[in-house]
Amino acid sequence: MEHSVTRHTVGGSVEPGGTGLPALGGAAGVQAPKARARGRRPSPTARRQRRAAFLFLAPACVMVAVYVIWPILSTIRLSFFNWDGMTEPTFAGLANYVELFNAQTFYTALKNNLIWLLLFLLAPPMGLAVALYLNQAVAGIRIVKSLFFAPFVLSGVVVGLIFSWFYDPTFGLLAMILGHGVPVLGDPRYATFGIVFAALWPQTAYCMILYLTGLTSLNAEQIEAARMEGARGWSMLWHVILPQLRPTTFMAIVVTIIGALRSFDLISVMTGGGPFESSTVLAYYMYDQAIKYYRIGYSAAIAVVLFGIMLVYIVYHLRRMLRAEQ
Repeated sequence: MEHSVTRHTVGGSVEPGGTGLPALGGAAGVQAPKARARGRRPSPTARRQRRAAFLFLAPACVMVAVYVIWPILSTIRLSFFNWDGMTEPTFAGLANYVELFNAQTFYTALKNNLIWLLLFLLAPPMGLAVALYLNQAVAGIRIVKSLFFAPFVLSGVVVGLIFSWFYDPTFGLLAMILGHGVPVLGDPRYATFGIVFAALWPQTAYCMILYLTGLTSLNAEQIEAARMEGARGWSMLWHVILPQLRPTTFMAIVVTIIGALRSFDLISVMTGGGPFESSTVLAYYMYDQAIKYYRIGYSAAIAVVLFGIMLVYIVYHLRRMLRAEQ
């Protein structure tokens, strides 16, 4: 007795030689579940989680928009106007920028900002050295840490007054050490360097705090393995500790660069941009034009240039760090 063997095709027709079951092969049978998965709506739980995330982020986004994005856009817009802060602003186009790039004081301030930037980059390695010294479990180290931490909690005005007395050529400590008075803040050749030296004191303390925090999160197993391999001193620091401190170093450098470019308080207290505008920087030049001469639009143009310099430098370092991490 013979049995007829049938085979179903994809369309549902029966052909000889099959098993009696409809075949699911072919592109349509494979892609149908995927199409249904793509068209499926998120579950109620996923929608609630997404809504909760937006609600948690909303206050921070609103604050960034109001206190960061809007002032930046307003400053850029204001830089194209002439405005004294009281009368109606008048459109000036690129006149503020043309005048800025033709002003000798702008290039003096830019040169001083570059000096600040180069010398201020001494703060991260100095802070690292102090942090390595303080990262010890010895008696009395907490008191020493407090002494090194003290400059960070002092305001810029206090630091400026302390170093103004230190540099005073008649009764200052520097005059006593050298045996004669040196008008550091009264000489155009030394004024900027004297202010930067004063600013390095609290900035080094800040970098020290960052590195002390980073040293507490080091991988002890890597350090122990390096010791077993014979790593000591400089080789341990360079090949084991510093690679783990890369995020801390990046943060210290970025904060130091921003501090160098927005330096204002010490200059205002110690020299007022003098003598003969020799110690002025872009931030103080911006303040001087807005407050003393009521040139709000011109001051906004200086702020835009300063913001552009900071943005380029920070984006450059961010890209370098991301490439290194990848």
